Amino acid sequence: MPIYEYRCDSCGFQKEHLQKMSDAPLNSCPECGQESYAKQLSAAGFQLKGSGWYATDFKGGSKPATPPPCQTGEGSCSSCVAS
Repeated sequence: MPIYEYRCDSCGFQKEHLQKMSDAPLNSCPECGQESYAKQLSAAGFQLKGSGWYATDFKGGSKPATPPPCQTGEGSCSSCVAS
């Protein structure tokens, strides 16, 4: 079950609540009783570790150096292989 962070706009009370995704959002502040208790947007609490697809496909790292393109288009410059 996800943990949602709520904050009251009236009194500033803030608390995390463990709720099912199907549960209705809370709107009554447990501290002052006002109907201004709203969900906050917060960062996800997980981190990818290990040597799985994330590390091998998306993590970044060094990219192979590519030679500069041939200036003449004929393969006659020193960085090109003549065809």
